[in-house]
Parts: sequence; C-alpha cells; structure tokens
Amino acid sequence: METSGERTDRFGILLDQFDMAREMAQVRLTGLVDEEYLWEPVPGSWSIRRRSEVTTPRAFGPGEWVLDKGAPDIPASEYAEIAREVAGGMTIEKIAKDWSVSTQRVEEVLAHTGPVQPDAAPVTTIAWRLGHLHSNFAGDWEWTFGERRRDPHELVDFTPDSALALQRFWATVDRWRESVATVTEEQLDTVGFSQYPYGSNPDEPYICVLSGMNLEFIHHMAEIALLRDLWRARPTAGS
Repeated sequence: METSGERTDRFGILLDQFDMAREMAQVRLTGLVDEEYLWEPVPGSWSIRRRSEVTTPRAFGPGEWVLDKGAPDIPASEYAEIAREVAGGMTIEKIAKDWSVSTQRVEEVLAHTGPVQPDAAPVTTIAWRLGHLHSNFAGDWEWTFGERRRDPHELVDFTPDSALALQRFWATVDRWRESVATVTEEQLDTVGFSQYPYGSNPDEPYICVLSGMNLEFIHHMAEIALLRDLWRARPTAGS
C-alpha cells in the first residue's frame, strides 16, 4: 500500500529509509579531501594504514592498506541482546563463535549485574568509518547474493585516496541495493538467507538483517558528518 507516493509495507519502508539516508550521506560527503579523510581527531585513532605500520591486533584487508581492528570482545551495549539470544535458545558456543570470544567471556556477560557502563569505543577517522561500512556491504552482498565463499575481510582494497574510496564505496552500496530490490517476501522471512559469517545473520530472517544494515549505515554516516564538522572547526595555525 502507498500513501502520497510513499510505500507503507515493511519492505518499502526499509528501502525508502535507506534511499533517503543514502541521498543525504552522498550530499554530506561532497568535497571530502584526502587530508580530512585521514585526519585523526586524537592520537591513536583507528584508521586505515599501511600493513607495515599497523598498531591494532586484527587489522585486515587484501592489499597494502588495511583497516584497524582491535582484540575481540562483546561491547557493553550488546549485553542485553546476548541475554535475549540465550533466552531465545541460542547456545553460548554459537554466541562465542559469532563474537570470536571464549565461552567464558559469554558467561561473564550473562552473569553481569548492575548498570552497564558505556563502551570505551575507539575514536576513528572518516577513512575508518567508510572502510568499515564498505566491508559490511561488500560482505553482505557476497554472502547473500554472491558465491558465499570469499572472506569479507578480503573484499575491499582500502585506499588513502578519498575520491577513489568514495567511488568504490558507492559502487558497492549501489550493487547491494540493486540486489536487495529483487528479494521476495518469502526470502525476507527466510532465516539464514544471508550467511554473512561475522555475526548473527545466519540465525536471523533477512528482514532483520536489512533493518540492521540501515541502522549501521545511518549511525556511521552520522558519525562521519560529526567528524566533518569537527574537521571544519579544528584549530589551525594562526587561528
């Protein structure tokens, strides 16, 4: 059903939401230059860097430039979701595999009581946020519509060239969006329609995966927008 040209079915709402977010994001990224793209707001920010210069233990990528990634853990923001998954029948072993942590760590999360403290998340560069999103969209496409065999960590050739990074990013996003448009109602409800190996996709109906992709895109693009504002307002020599 549509009202004033807007779709109101569950699939249409998600697609329209994504399309609007994508349009806003592309406008917001206009004029991005290499220096801003790689700007580290604080020392030690996560970014992309040459393989020979990595400082994080699980940085990944197929080429010379890799994306920072830290030691595996379950962030505090996910504690409630972990408890819901266990209550819904997911095994501790499966959760540990999804997060690349030990079963003991999952048990510690489940035993946690009291207020949850905010995560000490790393500060990142625009290059890191774009690279992270690029890897997610490339991986979901490969493990939903592709051959379902290539490691998502090897799909994106990260680059310090902001214009090239954006060109590749939007091409990947648009390929994913084009394929998503072909999904049927039955596939939307199919558990494991996406077999993306890093996370809970294989255990979820694809409609839930799509909702999560929207949230991932929107919140990272909001963070990129803030980084652009901070770049513009940063102290400069002589100011």
